[in-house]
Amino acid sequence: MTSRVCEQLLTIDAAAERLSTSPRFIRRLIAERRIEFVKVGRHVRISESALAVFIEAGRVGPLSAADVWQGHRRSA
Repeated sequence: MTSRVCEQLLTIDAAAERLSTSPRFIRRLIAERRIEFVKVGRHVRISESALAVFIEAGRVGPLSAADVWQGHRRSA
């Protein structure tokens, strides 16, 4: 747990920059509790690991040629 304490905490603007998105999107993630955050007094911060977990949760793997072919046959 010591490593998490020393971990870099990002502002909403910094987290938005890392995701190449708007601060408004980050605030919505926080409001919907879709990303872990830390309250430091009245300030909200997002740890780098929480950002990495959010990114990994949204990762979508590629389809194989067989997957594409099966999808084509079902829709025909």
